[in-house]
Amino acid sequence: MSITDQELAIEAAAAGAAVVRSHYGIPLARFPKAGGDFATTADIAAENAIIEVVRRARPHDGVLGEESGRTGANGSGRQWLVDPLCGTVNYSVRSMLVAVNVALQAGTQRPVAASADPFNDEVFWTDGVAAYVRQDGADERLIPSADSGLVDLNLDPPFPNGDVFRAARILADEGFSARFRPRVLSTTLAVTWVAAGRRAGYVTDGHQLRDSVHFAAGIALCEAAGCVVSGIDGRPPHTGLGGLVVAADGQTHNALLASIESQRAQRS
Repeated sequence: MSITDQELAIEAAAAGAAVVRSHYGIPLARFPKAGGDFATTADIAAENAIIEVVRRARPHDGVLGEESGRTGANGSGRQWLVDPLCGTVNYSVRSMLVAVNVALQAGTQRPVAASADPFNDEVFWTDGVAAYVRQDGADERLIPSADSGLVDLNLDPPFPNGDVFRAARILADEGFSARFRPRVLSTTLAVTWVAAGRRAGYVTDGHQLRDSVHFAAGIALCEAAGCVVSGIDGRPPHTGLGGLVVAADGQTHNALLASIESQRAQRS
C-alpha cells in the first residue's frame, strides 16, 4: 500500500530530525547566506535526507528546499516545502531549540505538514483536517490554550513594516505586559507550540509567508488545530501588510492586535 501524504510528511521530518540530532555538538562548517544568515553542514545533510524520503515516494512532485532551492517537476501541482533546520543560530551554539519543517502544497487542498522537534522526539503533524503530536508512536490531538500567557515574538529582521510595526515595540505596550509574558524562541517551533497549547500566541513581521519554507508547516498546524491566524493588521493570512499573528483563541488574538495597533496609532 502506498504511503499517505501525511505519513510521508511525518517520515520526512523525522528523517531530517535524526540528522540534526546526529550532528549536534560536533564541529560544523558554515556557509554564508544573505543578511548575515548562514547554513551549516547539518542543514544541508538534513535537507538531503528529507528530500530523499520525498523523492523515493513521490518522484514526480516538486520540492522547494531552503538550501537547495526548487527542484523536480513544475507541472504536477504538488510542491513540498522543506526547512531542514529552523533555528540554525540556536543550533550552532548548542541550543536545542530548533525545528524541522515539511509541508505539502497541492492546489486548493489544505496543506499537509509535519514539524519535528529533534530533541524532544516529537513530530507535530496535520492531514489538513486536524492536528496532532506523535511521540513514541502514539498520536495526541493538539488543543490550543491561552492559559500559559506566554507569547513568542520574532525579533529577527527583516522588518518590512518597520514604519508601523516592530515586534520589539510590543514589549513597551502596557496592555501586552499586563496580560502576557514574552518569549523569544528564535525558531518556528514556537508556532507549533501555539497549536499544542504551550504558547498563547506568536507574532512576527514578514512577507510572502504563504510559500515560506519556514512558516508553511506551522501555519498549517495552527489552522488545523483551530487557532486564530491572521496578518499583523488582522486581515486574512498572506494579505494586507503581511506578517503573522497566531493565537490560541479569539480573545488572545484581539489583545495581540490591540498591542500592534497601538504602534500605528502612536505614529499617525
